[in-house]
Amino acid sequence: ELMEQAEALGAVPDVVLANTSGGGLISGIAIAVKAARPETEVYSVEPAGFDDFARSLAQGARQKNERLAGSICDALMAQTPGKLTFDVAGRTLAGGLSVTDEEVKTAMRFAFRELKLVVEPGGAAALAAVLAGKIPVKGRTVVAVLSGGNVDPDQFAEIIAA
Repeated sequence: ELMEQAEALGAVPDVVLANTSGGGLISGIAIAVKAARPETEVYSVEPAGFDDFARSLAQGARQKNERLAGSICDALMAQTPGKLTFDVAGRTLAGGLSVTDEEVKTAMRFAFRELKLVVEPGGAAALAAVLAGKIPVKGRTVVAVLSGGNVDPDQFAEIIAA
């Protein structure tokens, strides 16, 4: 769907970033993106300090997070990548990125104010990576997947009011 929508707009994605926990979403996205355009780079995005997927990609073997709490991105708190999803990701991803809670909050405010979207913290991680300059974007078509609006109303109000 992502690639079809891009094509309908006359856009050719150079880079796709998606929020990552156990790896199901990113692996599925990577399979579809690479089938449509093999040269498109696909990156996982996770909370800083909970970047087991990125570390696993860098090491070539599944790594664990030592703890499962301590980030506002509670939806992205897998202890380790899934075996099947990691196998797929190892063949299809260009790498993994991480973002801080403050970068995620900035992305949530941006999504609300500029895009008129309510996005949960974990769902804003990919946008946070783009806004924080984690990858070069100049002259490139970059897609950031925003996923999930399951955010505590009080937490959301506090974040967007800052």
